[in-house]
Amino acid sequence: MKTKVTYVISQINKAVYFEWTAELMNKEKIELSFILLTNGNSELQKYLVKNGFKVKQVNYKNKYNLPMALLHAILFILKTKPNIVHAHLFEGSLIGLSAAWFCRVKKRIYTRHHSSYHHDYFPNFIKYDRLCNFLSTKIIVPTKIVQEILEQKEFVPKNKIQLIHHGFKLESFTKVSSVEILSLRNKYNLNEFYPKIGVVSRYIDWKGVQYIVPAFKKILLEYPNAKLILANADGPYEHIIKNLLKEIPNENYVEIDFENNLFALFKLFDVFVHVPIDQTSEAFGQVYVESLASSVPSVFTLSGIANDFIIDKHNALVVDYKNTKAIYEGVKQIIENKSLASTLINNGKADVENLFDISKMILALETLYLS
Repeated sequence: MKTKVTYVISQINKAVYFEWTAELMNKEKIELSFILLTNGNSELQKYLVKNGFKVKQVNYKNKYNLPMALLHAILFILKTKPNIVHAHLFEGSLIGLSAAWFCRVKKRIYTRHHSSYHHDYFPNFIKYDRLCNFLSTKIIVPTKIVQEILEQKEFVPKNKIQLIHHGFKLESFTKVSSVEILSLRNKYNLNEFYPKIGVVSRYIDWKGVQYIVPAFKKILLEYPNAKLILANADGPYEHIIKNLLKEIPNENYVEIDFENNLFALFKLFDVFVHVPIDQTSEAFGQVYVESLASSVPSVFTLSGIANDFIIDKHNALVVDYKNTKAIYEGVKQIIENKSLASTLINNGKADVENLFDISKMILALETLYLS
């Protein structure tokens, strides 16, 4: 008899992480179903339905929808009778674990996708994190930094926590056709520009984009044909970033709200920059892995998973937090030192292949589900 696992996921439009999980999980032993808490239909829902998975889409826009979402989750769980509920993201965890506890599901798992965010910005929400910790029978953490927060700040017992790195279908970042790349290059008017500096970060203060834009302004003084590519370009810090962008000519930057073809997007970059403002801002930080898997030499601050494997001048250039000058100097160093760029590309690709192949994550999840 198959082990039935219901995933509860909140506020996601498209996420290849969940697509890969659904595709690669052992279907002879494990039967997956999904509760998606979204404001309307999503790309993830389309993918899952197309591939034959049982999906319950629940309309969820804000906290006022929580009681009805909880009711729908309870009804779905009572109907499908899963052996395990595995919840993801904040609302998904709060609703999924509560529904699973109410329905007496014995294995209640959640993956902690945020790090110190509530401790730093919304201390009133810590009580909900503690509730999720209490309701779960196992907590998956993607990095050591998240494990430390759970143990030291939220006093979760070590035996309740399991470290499983996010996994990636790494060939997806290398097997990108020239047609796809050319299409995006034309779409975003990038043909006449060099160097192209890539950023994939929402406009949130802790992502550090406010330090990248002034650094790019300095790059422009030496490379007037440079272009700044800002993807996932929205969020609560938008007014700050847009004010900074006013100091850059319109033709030298492009803002991208959402690009479905992430793999081709990374191939457009000559240098990638990701600079969160401290070591705990990111719980994981998928772009650290995605940029290196795409063979893009990168400038990073150490946050999330970068604390675990990024080494300065080995697989990336590491700069200080909140330091525009250091970002500028790092980007300039990669542009002008081709030998260094080649070293970063080769070592970065080798390191992510060794650590983050998706088969490792899938095996760890299957072992957890079937134990």
